[in-house]
Formats: sequence, C-alpha cells, structure tokens
Amino acid sequence: NPFQVTNTLGYDGGGFFSHDGRRIVYRSTFFPPGTPEQTAEEERRYRELLADWKVRPHSMELMVIDADGKNRQQLTQLGGANFAPYFFPGDRRVIFSTNHHEAGARNFDLFAIDVDGGGLERITRYDGFDSFPMFSPDGKYLAFASNRGGSEPGETNHFVAEWR
Repeated sequence: NPFQVTNTLGYDGGGFFSHDGRRIVYRSTFFPPGTPEQTAEEERRYRELLADWKVRPHSMELMVIDADGKNRQQLTQLGGANFAPYFFPGDRRVIFSTNHHEAGARNFDLFAIDVDGGGLERITRYDGFDSFPMFSPDGKYLAFASNRGGSEPGETNHFVAEWR
C-alpha cells in the first residue's frame, strides 16, 4: 500500500529510512526567497526542466519527515547542493554530501549534522567528489564513493573506512 509522503513543488528524492523505520531523510529542491517575480521565475524554470524529465540539483537542502508524511522539517540551511543523506546508527545524526563550502563547484565532501540541524561537522577534505555515504548495520564501517585514487579524471571508486 504505497502512499505519497511529500507534496510540495520541487524535487524530493534520495530518501532513506531511519534504522527504527519512523523517519525518512531526503534531499529537496530549495527555492531561495525573493520577490514574487523571482520566485515565479524559479518555479517556471523548474517546471520547464521537469517537463523534459530533468532537474538542476544546484540548490537542494536536506529534510526529515515522519514515515507517515507528518512533521516535515528542514534539516540543513547551507546553500549549494546537499544530498545523499543517511542516518548514523542510533538515528540522532545524518551524514551527507555537500558542496556548500564551495557552492557551485564540484568539490563535494562528507559532512554530518544532528537531526535538529545543529552540530555541523566536516568529515572529509578531498578536493574532488566524496559522496553516497552509508554505514554498515553495526556502525563500525562507512562506505562511500569518491573520485580519489582514480586512474583517470572523474573516475569514481568505492571506499570502506573503519568508523571511530
């Protein structure tokens, strides 16, 4: 019995359940505040791309929502592209990828944040692409994708790190 849990204008995706199954963390299109004309223009551009089955993931923030679609809350307010969120074991923090520290650039690093939006912490410092982090079920290991160690530019490899 699938049912829709989001219904606002914009792209919502990349969702993962908390370990207890009660919450979902996901990325969501963020329309920056502006004049009504600016907002209308942003929404028009979004709908135009969507008609071609495309989105521009340059302005996305992280959201958490109860699995029943209630209690939607914005987790990040960083700017840039924030995506690939995943709950830490214990469901009190979220690890994710972002370029907010160099918005518009392709330098994505892993960061962590508390589920109340506090405690932002940088995890990686690679001048390139680090993303798609996921913890092992026991929380001892972190798997992620990165362009580091590639034999050619843009090559993405998978890494596993012991989490301490």
